[in-house]
Amino acid sequence: MRMSRKKFLGTVRKKLYQPCPPQKTTIIIVHNNTITNRVSSANAQSAADNSGLHFLSKQEMAAIAIQSYFRGYLARRMFKALKSLVKLQAVVRGVCVRRQLRIALHCMQSLARLQVTVRARQLLSHSDD
Repeated sequence: MRMSRKKFLGTVRKKLYQPCPPQKTTIIIVHNNTITNRVSSANAQSAADNSGLHFLSKQEMAAIAIQSYFRGYLARRMFKALKSLVKLQAVVRGVCVRRQLRIALHCMQSLARLQVTVRARQLLSHSDD
């Protein structure tokens, strides 16, 4: 089961800002981004080491939250720059397409004038017969 980022950060915030219980507790992050709270003891520590769990302090959890927010900010800034670049490309391509359209219309008008001239000559030559 995978947690959403908002839910994950909300859980982290709750764990960081709740009053400390009398027992010493440790926040454990499992590889699939779920958070569990366990009482620290020798048995829990050895079980956690064998199962691939990582123990993180409150400071490390806060650092992770800050890093994730900062990375999100950088990603949004990069996306905004990319969006403006795409708009610029669209403007440039629009200019190129309009130029191609103008050339194509000019060529079609020239062909239409040539066709009218040829048909007029054909009609004049047939009327002389």
